[in-house]
Order: sequence, then structure tokens, then C-alpha cells
Amino acid sequence: MTEDLKNEIPSIDIRIDKDGVWYYKGNEMIRKDILELFFQSLDIDQQGRYLIKKDQETFYIEVEDVPFTVISIEPASNEKEGAMSFNILLSDQSVEKLDPTTLRQGEENVLYCSIKNKRFEARFTRKSYYQLAEYIQYDRENDRYFITINDSRYNISSK
Repeated sequence: MTEDLKNEIPSIDIRIDKDGVWYYKGNEMIRKDILELFFQSLDIDQQGRYLIKKDQETFYIEVEDVPFTVISIEPASNEKEGAMSFNILLSDQSVEKLDPTTLRQGEENVLYCSIKNKRFEARFTRKSYYQLAEYIQYDRENDRYFITINDSRYNISSK
């Protein structure tokens, strides 16, 4: 057996659809404990392919768009500093502070941001998109959307 064949990583019939729903052999995965384990074991290789790495086993999985979704967004303020930010609830049930410098608009006006120390991308659900849309403004002169947080303007780039 060649070294290349030994190091080849197999695929497993796990798929994440564009809405962040996980499937195994075509059936929706609903057990929260298993989903939590898979989210914790999720990785991305240098070619941008997603894998599950657990103990000594590694498998590629199919991801239709991105593996995470932003379920909801909530404004947060730091009364001490008078600063405003946004907390985002992700599909793995974790909460992170939104990094507005990573906001991007994709096809069909779908909004994305970087998460997990910019390791992964998350797709905004319709609900979270509309929650953030209240704060998005349009600059006619430069034909671009932006959000202002703490007197700083963050342009929303195209993906």
C-alpha cells in the first residue's frame, strides 16, 4: 500500500444543507448530543473541505454552503464603556460577539460573517438577517451597504 493511499481520508454520508440542517444517509439528525459532538469535531482542511475529526478517525463531510448558521442576533451594550456590540447565537448553540469587519453579502442577498476566531463562516438565517437589517444602512453615493457601531462604519462587502 502506498503512503498516499494510507493517508487518504474517506468520506462519510453526512451532509449539512444551506440552512445548517445536518443529515446522515439522507435522514435529518436531531439528537442534540450527537450534533454537539460533530460541531466540536468539525474542522476545515487547506482546500476548504470540511471534516469531522474525532480521536483517531477523520472523515470528509458534504457542506452545501457553510457549516454554521446565525440563528439570532441581539444588541448588547457595555454600560461601563458605553459601547454597543451584537451577540450572535450560532447553530451549535454557542454565543459569540459579531465581528462587523467580517460581514459579507453573498448571492441572493444572503448575509455571512466569520466566526470561531475567523476559522469558519456562518450564514444568517432569515430571522437573524431581519434582526440585523434594522441597523444596516445604504450609501447611495458609493452603492454599498454598511453598519455603524460605536461611531465606526463597517462596510458590508460582497462575497
